[in-house]
Amino acid sequence: MTTNIAIVGYGNIGRGVHRAIDRNAELYGDVALSGIISRRPLDVAQELMNNGHPNGAVPVINANSYEGRTLANYDEAEDIDVAILCGGSKKDLPEQGPNFVQYFNTVDSFDTHAKLPEYFAKMDEVARDSGTVSVISTGWDPGTFSLERVLGDAFIPGVKPYGFYGLGEKGGLSMGHSDAIRKIKVVRDARQYTHALPEAIERVRRGENPNLFPGDMHWRECVVVAEEEADEKRIENEIKDMPNYFEPYKTTVEFVSQEELDEKHSEMFHDGLVIARGETGDGNMAMIEYKNQWASNPEATANILIAHARAAHRLSQEGRVGAFTILDIPAAYLSPRSREELLENFM
Repeated sequence: MTTNIAIVGYGNIGRGVHRAIDRNAELYGDVALSGIISRRPLDVAQELMNNGHPNGAVPVINANSYEGRTLANYDEAEDIDVAILCGGSKKDLPEQGPNFVQYFNTVDSFDTHAKLPEYFAKMDEVARDSGTVSVISTGWDPGTFSLERVLGDAFIPGVKPYGFYGLGEKGGLSMGHSDAIRKIKVVRDARQYTHALPEAIERVRRGENPNLFPGDMHWRECVVVAEEEADEKRIENEIKDMPNYFEPYKTTVEFVSQEELDEKHSEMFHDGLVIARGETGDGNMAMIEYKNQWASNPEATANILIAHARAAHRLSQEGRVGAFTILDIPAAYLSPRSREELLENFM
């Protein structure tokens, strides 16, 4: 079964999804790109041509009139099985998600943990009314780390699973937090790096199971390009006071030029781990540790999104409707492989 995918939004994640579709199509042949839906259709079409895609080879669908819950030119996209929503969590997805799921099965990487139950409820309501499937929050946290936390909690009684991000000296690039900074007025560009606190990781590995708050586990580094004559102190305060993003953490803010940002902060590396340490019934130590490393955070998220697009299509083919997370989806639905291959080679 081929899953025909539309990319909604063509920023870092959208470009990563495009590359992920091409690679998965080459390796497995079970996904295809139906088109790109963008509010910048001319710019996207030109970018595609500059990157070797002939004009018209990839349909670019104008979504400029989607404000007010009316979407433009959807008659051009009738073969879309799943739309992957590539907007940011702070402002884009809360609007895009309920809008697009009226028309398509959708997958997104909404990552504001505190607002996830609210977002799930809204997407579930609209998807059920529309007869569609919405798979939300499919990145690596929330996403794969969510699953690992649940498994640790289930397999080791009484354990407290912890997630840590940005393990190396340079930390890890957070796309969602970088996007949140860029949404601030008079901010031109920004990168945000998350740094795990090594002493917190070691406390967990020792089996202390401490009560750790977010600020006890990480600190955040922000590198910002502001407009000329911008009030940098106001920007710094707005960043540090931003709820759900920076307010609970020690946060540093550095202002640089666009040239310095592009030269010194072009890498998009990120990594992290989930640790669950406790005891089994006879007081024997038990620990589960899951670690990932990504040279490209956007491409990592993109490939996770592609796997969940397969799952969304399969759920839809079964007549399922409503919102789902990675916790609701069988692992086999994420895989491009047949049941026989999975039983023979992966069990």
